[in-house]
Amino acid sequence: MENKTETEKRKSDHIKLCLHDERVDVNSTGWEDVTLVHQALPDVDFKKIDTTTSFLGKKISLPLMIDGMTGGTTEAKEINRGLAEAAEKFDLIIGVGSQRAMIEKPELLDTYYIRDLAPKSVILGNIGISHVKKYSPQKIEKALKDIDADALAVHINPAQEIFQVGGDTEFENSAKALKNLCETLSYPVIGKEVGNGISRESALLLKDCGVKAIDVGGFGGTNFLIIDAIRGGLDYSSFSDWGIKTPVSILESKVGLPIIATGGVRSGLDIAKSLSLGADVAGMASPFLKVFSSERKSGVENMINKISHELKVAMFLSGAKNIEQLKKVKHVLTGRTLEWKTQRGL
Repeated sequence: MENKTETEKRKSDHIKLCLHDERVDVNSTGWEDVTLVHQALPDVDFKKIDTTTSFLGKKISLPLMIDGMTGGTTEAKEINRGLAEAAEKFDLIIGVGSQRAMIEKPELLDTYYIRDLAPKSVILGNIGISHVKKYSPQKIEKALKDIDADALAVHINPAQEIFQVGGDTEFENSAKALKNLCETLSYPVIGKEVGNGISRESALLLKDCGVKAIDVGGFGGTNFLIIDAIRGGLDYSSFSDWGIKTPVSILESKVGLPIIATGGVRSGLDIAKSLSLGADVAGMASPFLKVFSSERKSGVENMINKISHELKVAMFLSGAKNIEQLKKVKHVLTGRTLEWKTQRGL
């Protein structure tokens, strides 16, 4: 079991590795296997395209989430608060990193607290499935109230834990604990992977547990298996491509719940492809972290504007006036994504 000082140090190391180690980003995301069908005569006025949608009953200007990354350190506080300002300005969803550190050490609350800067935004709290088993629902409820969150993302991360020195690999009865939390908590719960994807079997199990949405956390973006293996000096070479790529994971996760597409989403076009496949919103983490680190607020705002423009272009060229129409846009699958869909009968 890690002590509190080690928990904080690990979070700081995660930030450094995400920012400075190229090995942690996966090159092939699967988006290359998804092509939106071009419409040469779209019945669309580009200037009238509407990208607004809703999530958890709140209106958002783009189907975009600033995914939960960090908390528990001075550096994390600066990142969370800087990104919160952007989330509020653009009416986006924003998540914080695992709240384990602040539960263990309450004085770290201010490194997670962003509601004062984002009074209208959808804010997602965060806790790991291993700590759902260890903390009472009441303790988790308090952590959410302390940051004035709208919902809780429970990250389920067996691949990360097995490659984390001191990681918790005791996943037995995890589904039972999650179901109890969903039944007890007064907040909606989102089941969230962190880089290795959700299968149909896992999606159905999450639905049975009572989660209100699924964040696929697919293979293709920043890989926490690799991050923690590097941090611990472990050989991860045999498992460097382990997981379900994000486009496939969206298809696997279509079980009647809202879907958040994360994992290698890097552009407005990727978001458009995500929604065409069945997602409701898409999220990014490390791109926001990197641009905030180098360019601060102006860089984040420029990136969001670029993503928004790319999304509108993709909608215009595929004939979608709004997000509901985008979800019905036709696409063509090729390569490994098509093979996977066929063999799995999705």
